[in-house]
Amino acid sequence: MKPRHKRAAIIAGGLAAIGLASYFVLNAFQSNLVFFFTPSQVAAGEAPQNRTFRIGGMVKEGSVKRDNLTVSFVVTDSLKEVLVIYTGILPDLFKEGKGVVAQGQLKEGDKFTASEVLAKHDENYMPPEAQHALDKAEIEKASKSLK
Repeated sequence: MKPRHKRAAIIAGGLAAIGLASYFVLNAFQSNLVFFFTPSQVAAGEAPQNRTFRIGGMVKEGSVKRDNLTVSFVVTDSLKEVLVIYTGILPDLFKEGKGVVAQGQLKEGDKFTASEVLAKHDENYMPPEAQHALDKAEIEKASKSLK
């Protein structure tokens, strides 16, 4: 084999290895990517069925129901509401009327089965996505009431 052919084979092999490595990295990234949706987006059908994502908003007052370790509550953005079902121990700061982000899957139409629940950790903090969604929902609610 001529040196020229060896060099071409090495370059082609290197490009194939880089392409294969890129495929595996992007595939792993895609499978671990978790999107954030508001209750309004979930109600509009924008959230994926049977795929993990996060939903955030406020825990509706009077909606928390406990049955041993299974807890159900309603997350709202003041426009729409989504029922969340979680089995496990809730964070200490989880309370009605406070901000929450739950990660899980939408099953059985409109029931969100959470695998993880995160509560806001102080009076001033809310995840930026959740705060933006609540602000947007309040603007939409105000504009609807003016009509």
